[in-house]
Amino acid sequence: MKITSVFMIAVLAGWTSRAVAGTLVYIPQDTPNEVLVVDSATDTVQGKIVGMGNVHGLSGTVDGKYLFAGSYDETTPDKSMPPKPKGVSESDHKAHHAKRAETVTAKDGSLSYVSVIRVKDYSVVRRIAVPGAVHHAATTPDGRYAIMTHPNGDGISIIDTDTFKVKKTVATGPVPNYVAAGRDSKNIYVSNEGNNTISEVDTENWFVRRNILVGKSPEHLVMSADGKRLFVNNAGDGTVSVVSLRTGAVVKTYAIGGEVHGIDISDDGNTLYVAAKEKNQVVAIDLETGKMRATALSPSPYHLTVIRGTGKIYVSSADKPKIWVVGQRDLRLEGEIPIRGTGHQMVVGQNR
Repeated sequence: MKITSVFMIAVLAGWTSRAVAGTLVYIPQDTPNEVLVVDSATDTVQGKIVGMGNVHGLSGTVDGKYLFAGSYDETTPDKSMPPKPKGVSESDHKAHHAKRAETVTAKDGSLSYVSVIRVKDYSVVRRIAVPGAVHHAATTPDGRYAIMTHPNGDGISIIDTDTFKVKKTVATGPVPNYVAAGRDSKNIYVSNEGNNTISEVDTENWFVRRNILVGKSPEHLVMSADGKRLFVNNAGDGTVSVVSLRTGAVVKTYAIGGEVHGIDISDDGNTLYVAAKEKNQVVAIDLETGKMRATALSPSPYHLTVIRGTGKIYVSSADKPKIWVVGQRDLRLEGEIPIRGTGHQMVVGQNR
C-alpha cells in the first residue's frame, strides 16, 4: 500500500456534531464489540466504530487509510461466512470467502476474522479469515503488511494491505503474544509467551531468522527510537529486557516487580513507560541513567500508549471501564476517559 495521504476522517451518522481538533486515538473494546474514536486534544470520545466482535488487536496503515481489527472470538470453518460488510456486493463477498477458511485454519480448526476498517467513513470493507483468535497486531512501516498474532495457533498471519488477503502464516513459538516491526520493515519481532523467546522474522522470505531468550512470559514490545534495541515486558517475572538487535542478546534488565503489561517510549526516545499492573503503578525509566520513578494508578493499569506530540500517555484499566490520561513529563494524572469495556491495543492517528 502506497504511503500517499494523511487521515481523512468523515463524520459518522449518529455522531456528535463537535469538530475533532486533536490527534485521534482508536481504542478497541472487547465486550462492547466496538472501537472508540477519541480526540486527544479534549480527551473525549467523539464516536465509535461498530460491526466487529471482541476486538483486542488493532493496527493502522501509515498512510492512515485503513485500520485492521483482530478479533479474539473464534469460530469454525463449517459455520456460515461472516456478515457482509456495507458497500461490498453479495457476489464479491461470496467470492472473497469461498473455501478460503479451509486454507488458513489453526491446528484445532478454529479461525477468526480480521475486520478492515476504511478510515474515511469508518466502514468495515472486508473481513479476512485467519487461523484462530487474534491477540495483537502491527503494521510494517512501509505499509505493505499487517501482522496478527495467534496465541492458540503458535504463529502469526501476514495480511497484504493492498489485496486484503493472507499472504503467509509463520510458526514462531508457543503462545505468541505481541508483535513489533523493525524501522526498515525488513524484520518483525514476535514475543512467544510460552517459551520465553522473541522470534525475529524475515519479511522478505517469511521465516524465523533467530530466537532470542528473554525473561519469563514475554508480552508487550516496543522499539527504541533509533531502531537498535527492543524493549520487552516480561509478565512472568516483572522485568523489562533490553535486547540489542545487532547481537540478538539481552544487554540490560530492569526489575519492575509484579506482573507488567503495557509498554511504550516517550516522544524524545529517552524515557520508557511501563504499566506495572500488579503494583498498580505506571513506571517511567530514564534510559540514560536507569533511574525509575512511578505514579499510582488503581486498579490494574493495563494497555499503555504514548500519544505522540501531545505530552500525554493513555493507560487502560484491566478491571474498570476507563482510560487514564497521564502526563509524560511528570506522570501527573490529568484526567480520565469513561469507556464501556476494557481498553486494549490503542492506535494513534495523525493530526488533522
